[in-house]
Amino acid sequence: MSTNPPNLRPDLAPEVRLDRTPNATGRDTARPGQPTIGMVSLGCPKALVDSERILTRLRAEGYGISPDYAGAQAVIVNTCGFLDSAKAESLAAIGEALQENGRVIVTGCLGAEPAYITGAHPSVLAVTGPHQYEQVLDAVHAAVPPDPDPFVDLLPASGVSLTPRHFSYLKISEGCNHKCKFCIIPDMRGRLQSRPAHAVLREAEKLVDSGVKELLVISQDTSAYGVDIKHAEDRGQRAHITDLARDLGKLGAWVRLHYVYPYPHVRQLIPLMAEGLVLPYLDIPFQHAHPEVLRRMARPAAAARTLDEIAAWREICPDLTLRSTFIVGYPGETDDEFQTLLDWMDEARLDRVGCFQYENVAGARSNALPDHVPEDVKQDRWDRFMAKAQAISEDKLAQKVGSRQEVIIDDIDEDGIATCRTKADAPEIDGNLFIDEGTEGLTVGDIVTVEVDEAGEYDLWGRLRA
Repeated sequence: MSTNPPNLRPDLAPEVRLDRTPNATGRDTARPGQPTIGMVSLGCPKALVDSERILTRLRAEGYGISPDYAGAQAVIVNTCGFLDSAKAESLAAIGEALQENGRVIVTGCLGAEPAYITGAHPSVLAVTGPHQYEQVLDAVHAAVPPDPDPFVDLLPASGVSLTPRHFSYLKISEGCNHKCKFCIIPDMRGRLQSRPAHAVLREAEKLVDSGVKELLVISQDTSAYGVDIKHAEDRGQRAHITDLARDLGKLGAWVRLHYVYPYPHVRQLIPLMAEGLVLPYLDIPFQHAHPEVLRRMARPAAAARTLDEIAAWREICPDLTLRSTFIVGYPGETDDEFQTLLDWMDEARLDRVGCFQYENVAGARSNALPDHVPEDVKQDRWDRFMAKAQAISEDKLAQKVGSRQEVIIDDIDEDGIATCRTKADAPEIDGNLFIDEGTEGLTVGDIVTVEVDEAGEYDLWGRLRA
């Protein structure tokens, strides 16, 4: 029996390489003479949504979407620039596209640093920043002029999706008003810009009508949704995360909330989870537990009150799953401060945990902080933190043996083994539940009931039940 840890770098996942495009778009071939574009999408789900919007616009203009480099007349690389390691990966992807195709347009977060890109790859055709859709389209038009055929090139009602048909990311806002010292996302993507609630709901309705079974709500700060527009009401819909979550929950699909900061009004979401309108799952980026570390990060320093909030949430919804990410080795982190984090974990007992070692990011204010932690100490702390997180995960999953769980099927391989997710598991970043017998007649996207009969550190195994 093997188990895989959840994705420890959630800000870098998922990654969509060119060879995954055909399954995602549902269109593998282009008509004769049709201009074709390839897409490589790196980074977080928010970037994936940007890639989908770009491809949807291009399809509406008559472009075909190529599943490989050879069939594309140009390739768009949607980059990530959150960490230096992500920048290196983005540069490597650009280099691969140049080598395999030669005509490359760069967009995304790293596009906010055009000189950095052109310094490494001077032959790229164009560089645009994040969510600059019009500039990307202009660059594509210049590289590969459109040639639409109105009788053939019809855009599917649901648009172009880079995820499997049964789940979809739903971006409710762009940008962030926080000023965390380790993060440059506000510099790249700007301040909070919330979408009108009626527009979000209309998009969600179309997705559900097209067969989507799970909506993954994403933003930079989901809890702050609507703050920038003063929770305005438009066409009968108020731009507030509680109202939005309630309305989304009425559409009949699973609704999963990501990137939720623990503001006091988050407690209003928990009854919706207890009622079954929204999945009992909260993805909250706590980052650390020691108040001094949080202060140096320029984040709210309320770890003790956070434990009280977690207890209150679990009182309302005992089945609540909590996921979070943490940074170890932040500048100035002492042994005592790190121990506080470990002790906090013992009390909080989070279900899903990711962690990464601090690294400098060009432009981040944390670079200038004193007392940077040596690399070997960071590694040791990461190892100790993940060992504790794994032990907690293993214990909590063992308690699910014998229980019945609703799961959504993500894949069925040639041997008939179904890879599924429970309500406690988000795609790409959390664990899985596997069904290894009796899967005849099941299809990807089905939601079925299973009885859990085995548990590992991060994954579950079960058998179908009526």
